[in-house]
Amino acid sequence: MTNASQDRTINLLDFDRAGLAAWFESLGEKPFRATQVLKWIHQYGVDDFGAMTNLSRALRERLAAVAQIRGPRLAGQQVSADGSRKWLFELDDGNCIESVYIPEADRATLCVSSQVGCTLNCSFCSTARQGFNRNLTTAEIIGQLWQAARLLAADPAAPRPVSNVVMMGMGEPLLNFDNVVRAMDLMQDDFAYALSKRRVTLSTAGVVPGLRELGKVSDVSLALSLHAPDDALRNELVPLNRRYPIGEVLDACRDYVGEGRRRVTVEYVMLDGINDSDAQARALVKLLRRLPSKVNLIPFNPFPDTLYRRSSQARIDRFRDILHNAGIVTITRRPRGDDIDAACGQLAGEFRDRTRRREQRLVQLAGGKA
Repeated sequence: MTNASQDRTINLLDFDRAGLAAWFESLGEKPFRATQVLKWIHQYGVDDFGAMTNLSRALRERLAAVAQIRGPRLAGQQVSADGSRKWLFELDDGNCIESVYIPEADRATLCVSSQVGCTLNCSFCSTARQGFNRNLTTAEIIGQLWQAARLLAADPAAPRPVSNVVMMGMGEPLLNFDNVVRAMDLMQDDFAYALSKRRVTLSTAGVVPGLRELGKVSDVSLALSLHAPDDALRNELVPLNRRYPIGEVLDACRDYVGEGRRRVTVEYVMLDGINDSDAQARALVKLLRRLPSKVNLIPFNPFPDTLYRRSSQARIDRFRDILHNAGIVTITRRPRGDDIDAACGQLAGEFRDRTRRREQRLVQLAGGKA
């Protein structure tokens, strides 16, 4: 299909079930066609309307004329020694994003990107250093899962299909709210991927209005990128904190999970000499006292030109023990895919930076002025 014909047709990956049903009605078709086509696209990975044999020939021909099913194009793949895979996906505008597949004994997780780059400027994250270009469309978000499922199904060496999805790739999901929510709805739809709310996780740095709105329309699992036990340090590590300080963020998280057994996963990257002291562990215990939570300690994953170092294993263990002894479930995340720069905080992609952040960093490294 040529670029000109792509511009004239609707990409059905952009629709959740309700949107697809409304679109079929606009064509004069019965809305139940949406469930039929949804299953062909997402459960069978079909991108050819001619293969949809429970549709009439006339409808298949009409769909081929006015619509398409097109995910991001695979531009590269790297396979880690631990079995993780990093996929580089090219978008229609030439920008590229990254997704990561992480197989484990009892699950396989896909880390999905929500933006081309990231608008936030977290100091320990490689994606942030690269700048930002734009939000992804629904088709580009769900298309990462759609392509991953197809790639894994076609590869006899693939360990297992995707069972969990985390919105934890490139970007801040709550700053691309509508497209992310539509994509997550598809992930949970019985006629698409049928993932439970416990198997779809949104990770946020703490966009409070987005958290408040998310609670009205979704009940997916929640992860909070916290990384510091006080506002002063978090202002340096996660500049968004200057707008939404820790207290406001934790209140929004607590309201999101509500009363009951649900917990927020608190992500805490371990930075040597920065946020890993005994006193900071005790401060974190106090901070989380009123939030139903569990903590993931993430050994820092280095990238070129970073000023940070990973905390020693002994220091991470000591920090974990302080939290654990205070009754907080704490897990040290084992780095996965770090040999192919696919670990947490290492995703970069290939894209045009509209923020000049990348350019300014290069000038600074050269000793000049931006």
